[in-house]
Amino acid sequence: MGYDAGMLVTCNEMRSLEAAVFARGVSADSLMERVGEGMAWAVQRWFPQPGRLIVVAGKGHNAGDAFVVARMLQAIGWQLSVRSPFAISEMAELTRAKWSLLGENIAVDGLDAVVPSGLGPLVVLDGLLGIGASGGLRGGIRDACRVVNRLRKEARGVTIAVDIPTGVDGDTGEVEPDAVVADYTFTVAAAKRGLVADGATNHVGRIVVIPLRELEPADDGASPRVADANHVRTLLPLREFDTHKGKAGRVGLIAGSVGLSGAARLSATAALHAGAGLVTLFVPTAIWSQLAVACPPEIMVRPMDDVGELEGFSLDAIGIGPGLGPDVSAEMLALVLSKSVPMVVDADALNAIARNGVDCLEAVTAPRLLTPHPGEMERLQPAAGPCRAEQATAFTQRYPVTLLLKGARTIVTSHSTPLSYNTSGGPGMGSGGMGDVLTGICSALIAQGLPTHDAGVAGSWLLGRAAEIAISHDHESVESLSASAVIRNLGRAFHSLAAD
Repeated sequence: MGYDAGMLVTCNEMRSLEAAVFARGVSADSLMERVGEGMAWAVQRWFPQPGRLIVVAGKGHNAGDAFVVARMLQAIGWQLSVRSPFAISEMAELTRAKWSLLGENIAVDGLDAVVPSGLGPLVVLDGLLGIGASGGLRGGIRDACRVVNRLRKEARGVTIAVDIPTGVDGDTGEVEPDAVVADYTFTVAAAKRGLVADGATNHVGRIVVIPLRELEPADDGASPRVADANHVRTLLPLREFDTHKGKAGRVGLIAGSVGLSGAARLSATAALHAGAGLVTLFVPTAIWSQLAVACPPEIMVRPMDDVGELEGFSLDAIGIGPGLGPDVSAEMLALVLSKSVPMVVDADALNAIARNGVDCLEAVTAPRLLTPHPGEMERLQPAAGPCRAEQATAFTQRYPVTLLLKGARTIVTSHSTPLSYNTSGGPGMGSGGMGDVLTGICSALIAQGLPTHDAGVAGSWLLGRAAEIAISHDHESVESLSASAVIRNLGRAFHSLAAD
């Protein structure tokens, strides 16, 4: 049985793994150093230029991890300050030792110390409580959480939680009043189950798993997991040197209508940049000339008013739905249900299924990846309950499809595969066209041979990672990010799989 850093674990399971490691003679000191090194590297990935780091420390080993991160960032030019509701003498012995390595000039300031001036980003490290904490937030810890959140809001600091945001239950995701609101959670060895709970999303932010081989749980092949770069890397095939456009996959996209041509263009362009060898965009005759000029020249744009015209084309994957509009014909719906080619079904094609009666999906025999956003999911499965994971699981237990339920923590699941939570992306993706781009990416990955589940997992991660890179390296912001900018950075997202 192998090991898998992507598996979700309970806090008790992680504590048991730690106890077993210590029983084998591995020291807490050495583990702390490696955790800190991994976190410092992750900070540099998002913040390539040194800035100002404020460590808000508790008195346990969670603070010790934060001090190791601080020391390593300090060595490459970060400006450091430490705040705590506790005196150094109250901290754990190992935590005190890590603090002492920061140098004589680093004192432990009170919680209301002045924000350091200087250039570069302001990063606030939440090192208050880890998974060993229990009970509600009390006294100085609650005050410290308020300070972290105030720095994030008023000073526009970026908050990074060490292992788990203080005040968020690692098992249930329940959130205490005044809990830390993190932009990133750097969780050690494996993600804790509470981090993916629907109610915790806005406090957890972007999940980053810091690999630590000794603590990785055994892979049972059935437990829910999070999808990160390490997992996605294993899903994408390496191309043989003699690969040609036919081997790279033929994608057909059925999309667009009058007034909604942008969706068609985005999905086809995304498929092109996600590795498809040939991309054919099938659109109504009424908008054909417009898109033939507007699309990249590598895309073949074909007028199609009758789905029967597809019969002359050899396709490895089809994406259908972006921008089709409300008038989806019965013939097009029949194509979704009966065509033997693997298919990504999105947007207006999903709405057509909902109007026709979702039980029509019981007849599907070819691979289908359905990609609804929450509103479309509500139309497909009304009143399914508040928990997104249960909603997705119930749907795929009933219908023979793979479901990609979009959201801040996109879920991918099917009847025969464990549920997967995406880790990449952020709030900048809350703008039009992102779903159209995802349809194109997933269609391209399926055409290259990925099963629908793997295409959904990898496609979601690549979409989110491209969005992150557009902000961190391409001068975009959360406010300015567009679907076109995400497409522009897909190549960098693929490259990052090797670097992450």
